[in-house]
Amino acid sequence: MSVLVEDNPAARRFEILVDNSLAGFAAYEVRPAAVALVHLEVDPDFTDLGVGSTLARGVLDQLGERGDRVVVECAFIAAFIERHPEYRSLLGVG
Repeated sequence: MSVLVEDNPAARRFEILVDNSLAGFAAYEVRPAAVALVHLEVDPDFTDLGVGSTLARGVLDQLGERGDRVVVECAFIAAFIERHPEYRSLLGVG
């Protein structure tokens, strides 16, 4: 299974492709001091495969590499960060 997480700035979302099929996305808003992660959605055909967690990790890794601060408004990503405290350093002020 090939997995790719990529930013689609025109749509203001990160997308996850599984075997070249769109499996989900994480919508965001660019704010002056941070990127707000507002919603994560996984296609029902890809549930229970870890796609949501893989997408959350990919989004946070890419934002961290870019040096962006993050505001979390998405319950799924908030729960992911609770389970993976190494991402807490990305949290910024909204």
